Amino acid sequence: MPRPIPTMLSRSFARINTFARAEDGTVLVLWAMFFAVALGFLALSFDLGRVAATQSELQSFADQVALAAAGELDGRADAIIRANAAAAGLISDRQTYAQGTTTLAGAGSYTLSYLSTLPTDDRAAATAVTTNARLARYVRVQVARRSVMTGFAAATAAMNGDAGTNVQSNVAATATAGMTSWACDVTPLMFGVPNASWRARDNIGDQILLRSGGGSAAWGPGNFGFLDVTSLPVDSTGPCDGLNGAGLYRCLVGAERGITACIRTDAGVDTQPGQRVGLAEAFNTRFDIFQGSMNGRRTDPAYRPAPNTVQGTLPRGGQTCRGNNTDVSDAMALPRDNCLISGTCGRFGDGAWNRAAYVARNHRGTYPAGTNASSTRYQMYLAEIAAARGRAAPNNVPLPGFAENGAPMCSPTASPDPDRRTVIAAAIDLASNPVSGSTRNVVPLEYVKLFLTEPVQSAGSDTDIMVEVVDTAGGVGSGAVTGVYNDFVQLYR
Repeated sequence: MPRPIPTMLSRSFARINTFARAEDGTVLVLWAMFFAVALGFLALSFDLGRVAATQSELQSFADQVALAAAGELDGRADAIIRANAAAAGLISDRQTYAQGTTTLAGAGSYTLSYLSTLPTDDRAAATAVTTNARLARYVRVQVARRSVMTGFAAATAAMNGDAGTNVQSNVAATATAGMTSWACDVTPLMFGVPNASWRARDNIGDQILLRSGGGSAAWGPGNFGFLDVTSLPVDSTGPCDGLNGAGLYRCLVGAERGITACIRTDAGVDTQPGQRVGLAEAFNTRFDIFQGSMNGRRTDPAYRPAPNTVQGTLPRGGQTCRGNNTDVSDAMALPRDNCLISGTCGRFGDGAWNRAAYVARNHRGTYPAGTNASSTRYQMYLAEIAAARGRAAPNNVPLPGFAENGAPMCSPTASPDPDRRTVIAAAIDLASNPVSGSTRNVVPLEYVKLFLTEPVQSAGSDTDIMVEVVDTAGGVGSGAVTGVYNDFVQLYR
């Protein structure tokens, strides 16, 4: 019997059945699925990389701008103007992937705002915005927001029917920086200034008559008092380490090296207004005067007098130490400001003093090298020391040919440091820090370098310290630590 001929339908079923049982090429399906996912992740990582790179570039730019601007926040009247100029003129950078120009530079790339304080909690918003340059301590930078196109996201949107949609990521950056100042070798001395706008750099060369504060009575401008030494870190390498009580105060006031370690200038200190026993004598060791509680210190190297001690007096009766026995010398002391002599300017002078009379007496009418008719007393003092060092013995003294020639007469040696007659004192704004008796956590307006123009005088309950403003504390310090005033610019946020 003949075999049946397969129909077309049966052949089709046979082929389908064979294909269903076949396993050849299955792995290709898996590879196709893997490549689709892998390429998707690759594209996604490319998008994320572009966004992350842009964020990094903008943040780096924000940090640089903030640091440049913060470096100018020194409390001077033009601090914000200089900060804006530093940010715009010193810093430029580039970004790679965001839309628009690739250049990052100038005020068009960021917004600056200035802050007087920062919250103690980093999670809290900083809201103390100020436009007062003297109060601006921090700067906040907000870099202008940039858009980064994300190609994979755009392709995904297109596959979902949103072909016309621009898919992008917005990127921004912020930074906050500030200047932290540290004062070192601080004398535990403070004084009241006329108002919150008073600054040392605006009053260089002006004389101040500092008078001891009235115990528990409220202070006025020009009153001085002392800082509680328990709030000052004593320099462990200096001569005051290990002392306490009155001995510690006398050392911190009178010793010449390694007095205090550094303290933050915006940190609060505790005050001790009024006189303290023996401190006038401690100040006067700088002038080669050793009396009272300091009588036994004339051979102590920690209390050497300054290299120029001209003050207009001589020891009486052939003695070598002035003490209380003084005669008027043949040299003239540095004169006071004319308005302080006449009593027409209160306790804050104006820097106008009789230079001509001083030069006529002490320098035979010729101004020392480097000085002129507008020089400060401190500049005159330094010029006399410089001239002395350029002369051979025995004329290597500030005023050769005078009985009081500026060299020490009581102490066997003088300090080589001209700043032996300067002190670093805290200037207090009395309006924001009313001082009466002992007051805690007073934040100084600034620390000021003051030149002692004459020995400290005591009469009854009053003590007078006559000083000339040199500058805001700065430069090379008098002690073992390097610098009396150090500025550190840092990022805070």
